[in-house]
Amino acid sequence: MVGKKVKLRIIFLSIFLITIILSLILILKSLENEIVYFISPTEIKNLKELDKNKIRVGGMVKEGSIKAYENNISFVITDFKNEITVSFTGAIPNLFAEGKGVVAEGILRDRNYLVSKKILAKHDENYIPPEVKEALENK
Repeated sequence: MVGKKVKLRIIFLSIFLITIILSLILILKSLENEIVYFISPTEIKNLKELDKNKIRVGGMVKEGSIKAYENNISFVITDFKNEITVSFTGAIPNLFAEGKGVVAEGILRDRNYLVSKKILAKHDENYIPPEVKEALENK
């Protein structure tokens, strides 16, 4: 037979564990909509179905691909196997240049075109994001 103190401890421990599990589920569920995945142009070409959620595409800015318009810029991101054209409206980071690493966040229109809301190139000229470095090393 289990004593009264042991029963209270078991009940308290059970309630505590249930509370922790429910908290984790709620936190993960709320973060689910904010997750933005990084993929390379080659992975975009191999997608079975295009997702209309935000994604991050990373690689190198192709030499000679930057075309600036009045308030818009377009360029090509390459992983040296495949390429994707990116259109961006907004302030360009100072270190954004041809032949440098870049990650563009936006929405895919098709397998060859990304409308970007954000360009992530705020680093020195020697830095390459770890995801981009891995994708380039696997080429």
